[in-house]
Amino acid sequence: MPGERAKLTIPDLAAKKAAGERLVMVAVGEVLTATWAERAGVDIVGVGDSLGMTLHGHENTLAITVDQMIDHCRAVRRGAPRTLALVSMPFGSYATPDIAVQNALRLMKEGGADAVKLQAGREGAHIIRAVADAGVPVMSHVGLLPHRVHMLGGFKTQGRTAEAAMEIVENARAIEAAGAIGLEIEAMPYEVGKAVDEAVSIFTFSIGAGAAGTCQLLNGYDLLGAFDTFKPKFAKR
Repeated sequence: MPGERAKLTIPDLAAKKAAGERLVMVAVGEVLTATWAERAGVDIVGVGDSLGMTLHGHENTLAITVDQMIDHCRAVRRGAPRTLALVSMPFGSYATPDIAVQNALRLMKEGGADAVKLQAGREGAHIIRAVADAGVPVMSHVGLLPHRVHMLGGFKTQGRTAEAAMEIVENARAIEAAGAIGLEIEAMPYEVGKAVDEAVSIFTFSIGAGAAGTCQLLNGYDLLGAFDTFKPKFAKR
């Protein structure tokens, strides 16, 4: 039975990348969909702050707090205790190294996260390094960064020019050099996502970047067709 499989570990992620194995991640935010995900054999559950939109009705992800993410992570842990849980650090929770370390530790200790994810590249490498040095498995994010939705002018595909594509690749390399164990590849042409995956040795997962990456992510509420307020072009239902 899928639920009886051994839970993936952080070292497993690097091993899967090296072996060319493919994994599946689904973003969930509460106990019911987490239970379904584990029963279905999903490899990783992502507790993303996209739940601000899917479960709280906000127009973007910015309003969600660390306390809310902890509560949602606890619920997901109860529903999927044998599945690796990657939890997003919400907007503002990693503004400085000290703030980032404090909140990352809370998500691990109080929420039960197996790893955390923030949204920073070269400009935030020192923050990634601080979290990693605190002993927290940390991932980051390239491409469409929802925390910068206002700066980007909306949820738009990234990496459409050669210059923009190279910037994304360089950010990915900086994320790896800072000590991250993985990164998300979001909303870019497949060729750019593939270049990102090939530029780093750490675990990668993608959403809206074709088949790029070691792992594919879909939002569970998009997958079920339960959330129809905003439908990304890449959402599969």
